[in-house]
Amino acid sequence: MPTFTEIGLPEPVLRSLADCGYVNPTPIQEQAIPVVLSGRDLIGAAQTGTGKTAAFALPTLARLGPAAGKPRCLVLVPTRELAVQVDENFQKYGKYLGTKTALLYGGVGYGIQVKALEQGVDVVIATPGRLLDLQEQKILDLSSIQVLILDEVDRMLDMGFIEDVTRIIRFCPKERQTLLFSATADERVGKIASWALRDPVTVDVRTGLGAADTVDHAIYPVDVFQKYDLLLALLNKSGYKSVIVFTRTKRDADRIAEWIEGHGTPVATMHADRSQSERAAALAGFKTGKFTVMVATDIASRGLDIRGVTHVINYNVPEHAEDYVHRIGRTGRASAEGEAFTLYSPDEMHHLQQIEVLLGRPIERRKLEGFRYYSEPQLTPGGPKAAAVSRKRNR
Repeated sequence: MPTFTEIGLPEPVLRSLADCGYVNPTPIQEQAIPVVLSGRDLIGAAQTGTGKTAAFALPTLARLGPAAGKPRCLVLVPTRELAVQVDENFQKYGKYLGTKTALLYGGVGYGIQVKALEQGVDVVIATPGRLLDLQEQKILDLSSIQVLILDEVDRMLDMGFIEDVTRIIRFCPKERQTLLFSATADERVGKIASWALRDPVTVDVRTGLGAADTVDHAIYPVDVFQKYDLLLALLNKSGYKSVIVFTRTKRDADRIAEWIEGHGTPVATMHADRSQSERAAALAGFKTGKFTVMVATDIASRGLDIRGVTHVINYNVPEHAEDYVHRIGRTGRASAEGEAFTLYSPDEMHHLQQIEVLLGRPIERRKLEGFRYYSEPQLTPGGPKAAAVSRKRNR
């Protein structure tokens, strides 16, 4: 395994890595950093938690060199929380270069962000909406951008940012280096890449999208009217230390948080309709242990650095199969073991089938002992015939 020194990073960046205690790159870093240093465009396919932020931040800082006081790198991300996290990494890795960053996202006032731009910055980290606001007001000029980084592209497309992303790319100089990172590589991502990148190198470190071996995950079939009660029962019996409850909608997130809090447990709530200060407080409280339960939409399923999550509970079966993998991947990280439960009602059959197709196998169905079900849950995919096959395989 090579060291960061051996893959060509300059001394000021290596000093910052030494301060962080980093010696060996992760697979995405090992393969992507030399490509970025060479000036080539890059498509990076990597799941959350693989170190992809450093894979683009380290070589970009190396190429930019000392601070110049004008925007030379633009990092476009889907959410405010990810923007904050990327900004922290650029500041950490670029401290011996004197790199200045500007963090641009909505939900807060313009004052601090405008002041940062006026004082001169090297790297702009932004969500699409706020960036376009400032660009249209002629407060931000993208004509000096040398490196454009599109992070979590698939997530930006899922959130409806396709038109905004396209406009932003057009505002950037044609002569630039473009780096695109995505956890999935569907047709939409391919179209963006074919239009925005020139002769890119592809680095794919995904080992097949699937559940980590460290995550024990299962499906809990239940009547839709009993989901609230089963959720509470699972929370009471799971022995969690830190749990994220994922929901499909912002409205469900608020209702579930209210339901759990009504039974005596303080809850952090994360979704797009919460103000930035509320979201920041919720995330900080969850990370520090002030809240042991966080109820969230998929805004918290990817990109964020949240450690020590022992359990994940999906209140709904995710509509997109890949989201299932990203959600349950919030636990069982860094070789720790975790558990993930999904509450499933019959109207969600199609979504569950798509997940099992992606994983290549059925997910175990379980019944919570001691819980009073309205009707006996179906524990075997496909009915009695499948049950007989399953028993035969287990002998």
